[in-house]
Amino acid sequence: MTRAPVRTLLLWCPDWPVLAAEIVDGVPAIGPVAVLHANRVVACSASARAAGVRRGLRRREAQGRCSTLTVVDHDPGRDARAFEPVVAAVEEVVAGVEVVRPGVCALAARGPARYLGGEEAAAERIVEQVAQSCAVESQVGIADGIFAAGLAARTGQVVPPGGTPGFLAGLPVEAIGRPALADLLRRLGVRTLGDFAALPAGDVLARFGFDGALAHRLAAGYDHRPLAVRQPPVDLTVTAHHDEPLDRVDAAAFAARVLAERLHDRLAGHGLACTRLGIEAVTAHGQELHRVWRHDGLLTAAAIADRVRWQLDGWLSGSTGRPGARPARPTAGIVRLRLVPDGLLARGGLQPGLWGEAGEERERAHRALSRVQGLLGPEAVVTAVLGGGRSPADQTRLVPWGDERLPTRPGPPPPPGVPVPHPLDGPPAGSPVSAVLPVSAMPVVGGSSAMPVVGGSTAGLVVGGPAPVRQGRGGTGQRRGSPVPPWPGRLPPPAPAVVLPVPLTASVHDAAGEPVLVSARLAISAAPARLVVGGTTPAEIVGWAGPWPVDERWWAPAEARRRARFQVCLADGAALLLAVEAGRWLVEAIYD
Repeated sequence: MTRAPVRTLLLWCPDWPVLAAEIVDGVPAIGPVAVLHANRVVACSASARAAGVRRGLRRREAQGRCSTLTVVDHDPGRDARAFEPVVAAVEEVVAGVEVVRPGVCALAARGPARYLGGEEAAAERIVEQVAQSCAVESQVGIADGIFAAGLAARTGQVVPPGGTPGFLAGLPVEAIGRPALADLLRRLGVRTLGDFAALPAGDVLARFGFDGALAHRLAAGYDHRPLAVRQPPVDLTVTAHHDEPLDRVDAAAFAARVLAERLHDRLAGHGLACTRLGIEAVTAHGQELHRVWRHDGLLTAAAIADRVRWQLDGWLSGSTGRPGARPARPTAGIVRLRLVPDGLLARGGLQPGLWGEAGEERERAHRALSRVQGLLGPEAVVTAVLGGGRSPADQTRLVPWGDERLPTRPGPPPPPGVPVPHPLDGPPAGSPVSAVLPVSAMPVVGGSSAMPVVGGSTAGLVVGGPAPVRQGRGGTGQRRGSPVPPWPGRLPPPAPAVVLPVPLTASVHDAAGEPVLVSARLAISAAPARLVVGGTTPAEIVGWAGPWPVDERWWAPAEARRRARFQVCLADGAALLLAVEAGRWLVEAIYD
């Protein structure tokens, strides 16, 4: 027995790929715009259609019909992201919305029609809500089934109950949305959906297969599946209002613990846990304070309470206007406190270690560093992250404590057998210092004059060097099948122990006291013999290697950089990394 289709209300946003390009990329949809996929037009604006552009045209033909046509690549992800606010606006009026595709959503019409005063009133209310909330033009169609409602939305019709077969009967077979099947049906003399629906279902299945049978069912006014409504996201935010403003740290700490327990219980009730916590506060004078805390594990009730307490302590104990690192305290007490969980995942998504949770020492250190962040701000505690790059200064980036330790540019993985430690781990017993990055991974409070990278030794100083490199347009020189860029021209290990944040100006002379020059063809005027850094005493060079040229971003004149690097050993045992750029010698790093 065939079940009757559900009365369906369908919202359709015309030319949605064009509107999405305007919302996300700023392409003006009022002009002639065409969205292309596989070199064919899949959507176009009203101005482009007025100029003769149609779906299915090739790019060259579409541009021939409209010389001012703006071409945009098809991006399903962009369409979906831009459509999410529209669905959220619909869900503010009704519930049980199914996203058919970006630009189209459907829901059962019975509920909205009952509490909004009828189907037409519900359609008008939803269209008005979308226009006011998202500034998006839309049309609504109501019929029996999703397929018929979608066709009714093209003209903004409300098909009476039971009138769907008659509404579909007069439409051409092209409305079925299957061009190959529609062309075959027309050649067989079937020109409307009514003619197609009148054919015996068994004969249609035998002649056209399963897809033809599905199209035959749609032409008769039946749906092949029920509505798959989506559940609105659960609001897990917890809020506390205080009649008496909280201006003391102890009172704020008590309120924070109560609110943290409420949040933890609510998350546990849904089987969730959060890895990021947003803390929002509003003062009696209307000041809004916001801070996001990150954690590398699951935030328990105690951990949530501690972070809220630390943050409130940092806000309420701020400076009184005196210049300093600590931000100014609010001018009034806190009247509203709100906790917003983020980074949600199932409680089984993060597993403890093989022998239980992390050690107590690491947890105490993490709490202490988080405490400092609550007082001084997230940028006050940073940790170094190693990445790719040709120069030592490009291979280290400082990120706030608790943030994801991802390099800005990828680099090669560590050598086999070298562990990747936690930032609070020390070097394992018996391992060389340079093997576990003990200095660069440690958190730094404030700043320093030099950035430690990886320990090295002059005994391991490489006399040879990387081959001359000219950076390609891709910027990384990645080989096919390589998961990370190989960075041709990267300094070989061991890396310098100290990387100077600002290179020091130097001068290099030969044995006769003449300056050593490097030509554009990397020809050296004489062997380096003495090095003078700033106004210091000249130091004798007892060994050197180079030059190794690097020509980066040569295609962008404003960002181009061309230099040659040298490694030199001095008579006192020091080893330096030098670079000559635009005729100037610079000391970039120091080997240990």
